[in-house]
Amino acid sequence: MITIEPAPRALVPVDSAAADALGAPNYDEFQGDREIYDLLQAKPDSVLRVTMAHCDAASPDSILEADSEASLERAAANMASVVADPRTRELQDVLWICEISGPRRPGVRQIGLGGLARTAEIRTPQHRNGPVIRNEGIRESKAKGRARLIQRIGAIVDGVNNAVDDASGLLQRELEHYADATAPSFQTTDEAGWLHRIWIVQDTAAIERLRSVLAREPHAYVADGNHRSAAAAMLGYAHYMAVFFPARTMHISPYNRLVSASVGPVDVADAALGASFAVEPYTDGGAFQPVATHEIGLYDGRAWWRLRPRPGTYDPGDAAQDIDADIVQRRLFRDVFGISDARDERLTFVGGNRSAAWLQANVDAGEPGCAITLPAVTMDQFIRVCMQDRLMPPKSTWFEPKLRSGLIMALLNDAVAPWSG
Repeated sequence: MITIEPAPRALVPVDSAAADALGAPNYDEFQGDREIYDLLQAKPDSVLRVTMAHCDAASPDSILEADSEASLERAAANMASVVADPRTRELQDVLWICEISGPRRPGVRQIGLGGLARTAEIRTPQHRNGPVIRNEGIRESKAKGRARLIQRIGAIVDGVNNAVDDASGLLQRELEHYADATAPSFQTTDEAGWLHRIWIVQDTAAIERLRSVLAREPHAYVADGNHRSAAAAMLGYAHYMAVFFPARTMHISPYNRLVSASVGPVDVADAALGASFAVEPYTDGGAFQPVATHEIGLYDGRAWWRLRPRPGTYDPGDAAQDIDADIVQRRLFRDVFGISDARDERLTFVGGNRSAAWLQANVDAGEPGCAITLPAVTMDQFIRVCMQDRLMPPKSTWFEPKLRSGLIMALLNDAVAPWSG
């Protein structure tokens, strides 16, 4: 059973023009601080000045340290400005419906139910039967950084993206029925061309109907936002902000890697590489972005190569080992490059909003030594890992489109003292 509750205090844009000004990508969608700084120059009123306040600077040289005391002070001041902005308004006791669509997925309505989910329902080692299943390990430092921000600004600005089975299709039908009968409260188009439409649900009967439909779901799977939900739990909050989408409407894009030149030149004839992978030149032209499971791309600075894991390099019965990111981490990064920890700074994870050609250009420019491209994880693979109670390899699922930050913000109590955690 999945529980969702109305947000007692929700801060929302007053109209679509306000949503255009306030909305922003969530903080996980950037490759570095300079990208955030540049977007803030174009959209100075966006909630990035709250979620990534260290980049709300007069110049690139004055960008602050992320999660520093100075950046938290700036975030709190900027959040106060957002609350006071005439382009926002506070509503009480609301759910919301979120629909994301675009020309890259014609005919697909990714539509979900938003509100406050219960931290007590998250599955953890101490709570093995929790119906909300995390699929990725938590970096404590990252979760603490989000927790400090939440408490300092007195609000949750970014939601958690969850998938549910919706085997009967009832949830999707109910959400579409409501959306088709009612004009959206506001809408906005993001930098990638995705249209985000929001319906604020205030009617008590409608709220209870939607809550009861979601409650029929036996499980939910965290697609984006493991650290956001962990931050709320760290603070002892009973709830975190979330949207629940039918899994069939969701899409996973590739999540690729760059490897620092400091590991040395790549030798495709290396015996260790050949022991784990069948290696052949990629001759179809252009940059190689694999689409088939167990095909992997390698760009060594001169040419693209296709790698196929050899039998015995992974256990196909183990859902996590069957993920190509796990095979690459163990058999390429560890065994060939000597990088045993996926968090090693010599690895840079590049989400699906960057193409294989973009990775190649970075290698050609000189700093990364090589690029690794991986096929997208399938939704069936993702759910299978969750149901086996395993963890996905780090940075292996790039769900796209992503929730737009700042369209719904859950306001908390007035107390915004620094967190001591």
